[in-house]
Amino acid sequence: MSGPHASEHPHASGHGHGKHDAARDSRLRTVEEHLAVVLSAVRVLPTTRVPLSEAFGRTLAEPVVSRVDIPVFDNSAMDGFAVRSEDVAAAASHHPVRLRVVADLPAGTSLDPALRPGEAARIMTGSPVPAEADAIVPFEDTAGGLDGTGEIVEVLAPAAAGAHVRRRGADSVAGTEIVPAGVVLGGFQVAAAAAAGVPEVVVHHAPRVAVVSTGSELAEPGSALERGQIPESNSLLLDGLVRGAGADVVLRATVPDEVGALRRVLAEAADRGADVIITSGGVSAGAYEVVKDTFGPGGELQFTKVAMQPGKPQGFGVLEGGMLVFGLPGNPVSVAVSFETFVRPALLALQGRAERQRDVLRLPAAVAWRTPPGRRQYLPAAIDRSDPARWTVRPATAGGSGSHLAGGLAAAEAFAVVPADVSAVAAGDLVDVMLIP
Repeated sequence: MSGPHASEHPHASGHGHGKHDAARDSRLRTVEEHLAVVLSAVRVLPTTRVPLSEAFGRTLAEPVVSRVDIPVFDNSAMDGFAVRSEDVAAAASHHPVRLRVVADLPAGTSLDPALRPGEAARIMTGSPVPAEADAIVPFEDTAGGLDGTGEIVEVLAPAAAGAHVRRRGADSVAGTEIVPAGVVLGGFQVAAAAAAGVPEVVVHHAPRVAVVSTGSELAEPGSALERGQIPESNSLLLDGLVRGAGADVVLRATVPDEVGALRRVLAEAADRGADVIITSGGVSAGAYEVVKDTFGPGGELQFTKVAMQPGKPQGFGVLEGGMLVFGLPGNPVSVAVSFETFVRPALLALQGRAERQRDVLRLPAAVAWRTPPGRRQYLPAAIDRSDPARWTVRPATAGGSGSHLAGGLAAAEAFAVVPADVSAVAAGDLVDVMLIP
């Protein structure tokens, strides 16, 4: 958690703007209840050992333990001269100390020259410090700097013992845990493992995911639209979200509202080894709900209503063979919210990820907006950072939280999360803001 107001209390105040009567929505499952059902079905995927070059974006299954000290040896933090500190204790610009240069130590050298009193070794950054030296005099503190080096160097300032010396093991020593299990391996973590002398790591397999967008009204983006058709966007939305959660998309498909068509795609997903299937659309209360018609009669999925807006209708279940199936609503904002709330935590849990929740800031609302009765609101939002001391949050578009407003997602960088018992947000109210990178 970071940024202004990050330490505020964890729930939006709403200043008491009309508490809802929760009894009217008592039939709805809470977000926490539905997430608990989802996570209880997750089984962490197996592990594999991979070279560091193939570890980016994977989740660490076993901690990385350093094989070497970091730094590996005492080395110079500056370009200059390795010296005995007592030799240069009296050095000054008006009273330079002259030392005889007896060695030249570039980075990568294995030399360890003996330094007698009155002697120095020219040394480059990262080079091993001679055993008999205890300080580095930078070129800037010598007469002529690099250009003035030769058999004699004139030192113009003292260097205390330890000056500009990077000590062996100052960062960590061999046997130290460098990266804990459960962490996603980004560039920093992979680099740390490499610096620790570790050539490969044990990671969890990435979940294999099939994304299926349902609806007879869906057409390929850019194609000529007939009356009643709309461009299909959910499969691309989910494709990006799945990849962003560290999973692999093994199938992306669009099917009409026909049970047979959906069954054929599901069979293909199984053939491709999918661990998770995500459908969008076909889970509401109307006719032609293809996901309900496919999975409902056999009880393969449980369909429920969750006290959230958007995203109230949800389907979830586990197929024979262990595949998790998420039946998400069809409107794009509902898909995005449902993914963030239920699917992403499950994908991270499959990978053994220790941290599964997005960062949340606590920011004042820039404008007022209404919230749905008895349901937690997830509002696509934008953050105004123009005043560094007081960031604010507002709806990403003038349309508010309409679940069909796919265009507005392009302007969203967060979801403003408002509790179910708050009926309105006033300008200035503190609101939880879930960041979406």
